[in-house]
Amino acid sequence: MNPAFQYSTYLLKRQAIALTGRFRIYDPMGNLVLFSEQKMFKLREDIRVYSDESKSQEVLLIQARQIIDFSAAYDVVDASTQMKVGALRRKGWRSMMRDEWEVLDVNDQPVGLLLEDSVGYALLRRLLLGSLLPQNYDVVFGETRVADLKQRFNLFRYELDLDFSMDTAQRLDRRLGVAAGILLAAIEGRQSN
Repeated sequence: MNPAFQYSTYLLKRQAIALTGRFRIYDPMGNLVLFSEQKMFKLREDIRVYSDESKSQEVLLIQARQIIDFSAAYDVVDASTQMKVGALRRKGWRSMMRDEWEVLDVNDQPVGLLLEDSVGYALLRRLLLGSLLPQNYDVVFGETRVADLKQRFNLFRYELDLDFSMDTAQRLDRRLGVAAGILLAAIEGRQSN
């Protein structure tokens, strides 16, 4: 596995002004460890993750299974092995009030959930406050919280802290966790535009 996925915390920043979604992911020391860019003019979501901005080494692919899907599923593939790491599937109607995603293993079996903090906060964001109330997500496997994805308050760009430090048993593959952060940033970007 690429050494960029060894950390327990990351900071994801989405570029404010760009034709495509561009995301930079930093390690705990503030070093750029991953760069991601959505492909332009694609009918199906196709996000590539690279080891740096030169885009010389692709490390991860995030691809939608279908063109239009209310309960969209995104496969996460390790670029070096071309092996599927897992998938993230949005829970269609349930995500209307509060974002909810299923975390799937390599065989598409549900192993966990990615949940927005609460229905009340979610409704406040959607109906009144928008980006003035930062989003917060938990990844849970059963009753165990394995990750916290928390948006920072910033009026000028999207920033998301990815914290896997509570996952001491390494149940959540960091590649899948980072992909979840990128997907949230990409989808939040479309919703806020």
